[in-house]
Amino acid sequence: MAREPQRGGGDRNRRDRNAPAADAPESDIIEKLVHINRVAATVKGGRRFSFAALMVVGDGKGRVGFGHGKAREVPEAIRKATEEAKKTMIKVPLRENRTLHHDGNGRWGAGKIMMRAAPPGTGVIAGGPMRAVLETLGVQDVVGKSTGSSNPYNMIRATFEALKVQSSPRQVASKRGKKVADLMGRRNDGASAPEAVES
Repeated sequence: MAREPQRGGGDRNRRDRNAPAADAPESDIIEKLVHINRVAATVKGGRRFSFAALMVVGDGKGRVGFGHGKAREVPEAIRKATEEAKKTMIKVPLRENRTLHHDGNGRWGAGKIMMRAAPPGTGVIAGGPMRAVLETLGVQDVVGKSTGSSNPYNMIRATFEALKVQSSPRQVASKRGKKVADLMGRRNDGASAPEAVES
């Protein structure tokens, strides 16, 4: 009889030890609620309502993720979506920590988006779910356009498809076996090699 409480207590201690490690880096996480939808399931005796939440999280320094959660109550749906978003965060290289390195296109289903790097002072010119993703990512200057479906789920996924193919000059140089200065010498926007190395 004495062994069962010890096993139970051991499990609780193990969970408690892991909890701070998971919560420690979340102090600077930015959370944005993109969309919430009420879903009805027809059951015997009537309809049962639940809520679906779409969340975007990021650290404002090049990491961003999104998640979808469903529950009977709105706060629980948001919590589930936030946890999933934190597990699926991706790293996106940023130029000078303010904009994208190059233009990008993304498509998911009927959702199509286009993003372009912009000079300083432009701001985030994008709307809806795409704006939420770019702001939590930490982008300060970018021009975005959605030309397809306005479904927030498709727009979010299309935006992430465009962000996944972003690459920095350092990454391209390492793949091609060249120096960053050799690649940056061919750019027409006046950026110098030292700027590329810093970003």
